[in-house]
Amino acid sequence: MSRTGKIISWVVGVLVVVLIALVVFIMTFDWNRLKPTINEKVSTELNRPFAIRGNLGVDWSRQKEERGWRSWVPWPHIHAEDIVLGNPEGIPDTKDLGNNMVMLQRADATLAPLALLGKTVSIPHIRLTKPDAALQRLADGKNNWTFNLASSQNPDPNPQPSAWSVNIGDIAFDRGQIDYKDAIAKADVRAVIDPLGKPLPYAEISGQKKDEGAKQKADTTPPDFMFGWKVSGRYNGQPLSGSGKIGGLLALQDARTPFPVQADVRSGNTRVAVSGTLTDPTNLGALDLRLKLSGETLSDLYGLTGVLLPQSPPYETDGRLSAALKEKGGAVYRYRDFNGKIGDSDIHGSLVYRASEPRPKLTGDVVSKQLRFADLAPLIGADSNKDKAKRGETTRQPSDKVLPVEKFDTKSWDVMDADVKFAARRIEHGKSLPLNDLSTHLKLTNGVLLLDPLRFGVAGGNLNSTVRLEGNKNPMPGRVDMHARGLQLKQLFPNVEAMRSSLGQLNGDASFTGTGNSVSALLGSSNGQLQLLINDGVISRNLMEIAGLNVGNYVVGKLFGDDEVAINCAAADINIRDGVAAPRLFVFDTENAIINISGTTNFANERMDLSINPDSKGLRIITLRSPLYVRGTFKDPDAGVKAGPLIARGAAAVALGAVVGPAASLLALISPSEGEENQCGPLLQKMKAGK
Repeated sequence: MSRTGKIISWVVGVLVVVLIALVVFIMTFDWNRLKPTINEKVSTELNRPFAIRGNLGVDWSRQKEERGWRSWVPWPHIHAEDIVLGNPEGIPDTKDLGNNMVMLQRADATLAPLALLGKTVSIPHIRLTKPDAALQRLADGKNNWTFNLASSQNPDPNPQPSAWSVNIGDIAFDRGQIDYKDAIAKADVRAVIDPLGKPLPYAEISGQKKDEGAKQKADTTPPDFMFGWKVSGRYNGQPLSGSGKIGGLLALQDARTPFPVQADVRSGNTRVAVSGTLTDPTNLGALDLRLKLSGETLSDLYGLTGVLLPQSPPYETDGRLSAALKEKGGAVYRYRDFNGKIGDSDIHGSLVYRASEPRPKLTGDVVSKQLRFADLAPLIGADSNKDKAKRGETTRQPSDKVLPVEKFDTKSWDVMDADVKFAARRIEHGKSLPLNDLSTHLKLTNGVLLLDPLRFGVAGGNLNSTVRLEGNKNPMPGRVDMHARGLQLKQLFPNVEAMRSSLGQLNGDASFTGTGNSVSALLGSSNGQLQLLINDGVISRNLMEIAGLNVGNYVVGKLFGDDEVAINCAAADINIRDGVAAPRLFVFDTENAIINISGTTNFANERMDLSINPDSKGLRIITLRSPLYVRGTFKDPDAGVKAGPLIARGAAAVALGAVVGPAASLLALISPSEGEENQCGPLLQKMKAGK
């Protein structure tokens, strides 16, 4: 052998010996010697205690998944036992974990050695044994899951991107426990996770049909459920309980691999049931869940979801919730194609919730095929005290009050914006109020609520309104504008025989402003006016009974007896100041009399004091020539004949000469009825002329 050959042989031999020695050293090295260094380095970087208190070791073995020459390369399998991660300063101890945030009985990780040549730390598999965690947030907002890294306190002014990267594949785990205490959310919850006796197929739990599963690609089919879990405690001051199932392998490297989740949770009177998958869990990338909600009132969902919804009767919905949690501008949640009920009304639609700045926003479209009008009552506090008690409301409607006194919860209106359209195709309200549809466009912007338009179809006509409530001010200013057009009297009173052949209409305008945090307070401080015009109708005791006006029965009986009397025209121009309504003009022109109504109606104390002055015309003399009165409260009105002198004949005619202005403004409400002349025209023209 030449000299050169001998040198090469010696060099190769030395390298082989060194390599063997290195392998022997690595294979026999006591890795526990590194624990003090590892513990110190990690604790310093995390600014909280960290320790591997048990054995730290490395086992080497070949990977069956590898092919070719790579299958001969042994991979290190690192294991560490009794691992603890402490709390930052200021976080109190817990009963089970002491001053620790996380405790692990054992952690196993597999490292891909050849990836290190490409400056990549690749950990295809991690297994956690008996992971326990105690998460806490104090009243001042400080928590133990936010890490204040040492490297972030003195950042490099000219940072250079690292040439190294880290890839983590799957995380497997077994029985664990999570405690969660939150002083802000008023939460004290414990979740316990236990392995199932055997894996349960995803389709069996989620209800997915076999043909739906067949359409999915094999690499995106959700794995089996491996663990069951239970949760108990309190959240937002309400009892919390629930159970569910999850998969056993969390795929962190492949965002396409879904992680199965199923839950059925109750918080107070609210129930939330979900079944579906979480994808891209490293970045909390997306959710795809079937979501069922039910409870006593939609407003209870705010404490659970952060979505501000109004008071309502008991509800239930079933739809599909998907989420893109890493969207630019904030996470986006879509509740699609949901169906459900609120009270006795059905609801359908899709909603989108964007966690944007400065406020999250709810948008979407909701439709009801059949809406029960009474189910809208909680929106303005007009539901019964019994229903309020079911929802836990402390405000009760006084027995002597008619106008709702329950306050709008305006303090929450600025937590979220909204732009939602709602339509009801059919409205159920008995035969006394023939409503056929409802549509509105609701906008909530920085605490200001706008319903524009708020439209009802009523008796062949329509009622268009605009409602604006400035919930960002206290007391709350409000404004309402209403326009009634073409309401057909024969449809408005379908049970009145004489009205069925009527061609008459009701037209009117109303506009008022007020301040207050309830319907009662808004009307009690209101300023505005109401104008109303009715032509070609009838009035009778029967009509009053249908309308539910007992006082009206008395008044009509005194004026006309039991007969039905034709109304040529009814005209009203009512002024409202500081909650007191006083008619500038309120007149009924019937076939045998002209009736003037005067006096006041006070919305603040719900009292009225009205005078009804009849003046007979022609030869059909009304026997009663003394004025009538209607006094008392809205809840318990009283009617009778005024004591004193008889009405002077011609008093009504004299009154007409004092209403030139109101008569002129009411002429604008006249609309020809099916080509016939409106009978209010001649009367208003006469008033306008002061005759």
